[in-house]
Amino acid sequence: MSKYYVNKFLFTVDRDPRLLARYTEEPRSFVSVWEQSIGPKLIGNEVEASTAHAFTDAERKALVEHDFVSLFEMGAHFFLNLTLFIGIYDEPYRQRLGPLAFQREFAEKLRHWRGRDYPSIMT
Repeated sequence: MSKYYVNKFLFTVDRDPRLLARYTEEPRSFVSVWEQSIGPKLIGNEVEASTAHAFTDAERKALVEHDFVSLFEMGAHFFLNLTLFIGIYDEPYRQRLGPLAFQREFAEKLRHWRGRDYPSIMT
């Protein structure tokens, strides 16, 4: 897993409402655009870009499918993973099922990790 790049995706998308909206509405095209034109830019430096990172096929698929369980299992940073998907799913879940409904589902879907070591977030 290119953990750095996945975590950079989670971090940058979660902190920009426009990017989050684009990711929510069209995940497949947005992940492609992000990987090719947004992700390579160095944070705080719009002039330089990195060519050292790319998503694996499994990472790209998990991001496109909003598969936060697979991202967690591959070692995506737990907090970044959780907060990005809260940004997408918290309100619709809250409307249907009440407060913290998405967070409860997130925890339930990761229940199989109880008693196991946390996946390494090291690159």
